[in-house]
Amino acid sequence: MVDIESLYKKENGMILIEIKLSSVMQLFNSFDPAPFHEKELDSAAEQYIVDTFKDFPQKTRFKMNIFLPSDIATTDQAMKIPQAINNHFQYKMLVAERKFRSHFRHGRTTLLIGLTFLTIALVARQLVSALENHLIAQIFADALLIIGWAAMWEPITVLLYELWPIIQLKKTYEKISTMEIDIIPTP
Repeated sequence: MVDIESLYKKENGMILIEIKLSSVMQLFNSFDPAPFHEKELDSAAEQYIVDTFKDFPQKTRFKMNIFLPSDIATTDQAMKIPQAINNHFQYKMLVAERKFRSHFRHGRTTLLIGLTFLTIALVARQLVSALENHLIAQIFADALLIIGWAAMWEPITVLLYELWPIIQLKKTYEKISTMEIDIIPTP
């Protein structure tokens, strides 16, 4: 099996992400009305960059080379590409941070609700279990136990499983936003 690293060129120990363009605007979302240096990247370009980062361990160092025709590579717009890419991923990092805080707040709220409901269910189970040892009372007591623990499903899902991918994505965006980017003219 081919090692993923062998599919990419390296320079000074850094994995090279190489993008060949015929125009500067090819890299950006054409529907975004923002000024050039604040434009949103084209979704395919963004996904390519993010997916490349995800293919490698967190500590891997990257550098991006953007190849443009020589008559375009020295224009003001071309020289602003590195800052525009950095701005885009800094914004994505802030969005991921906001999403993390929102999910964490939701997780805390559901944890409080879940624990409250679990406590009520366990107290009710104790009361039902104190009744005569009838099959119906035992079934009802066991149902309260199951329902009480089922109420903990959402907080456990949010706090233990949904937050980690957001944290990883934020770290990826942060790393991309500080990556070295070179504009290289092609004949």
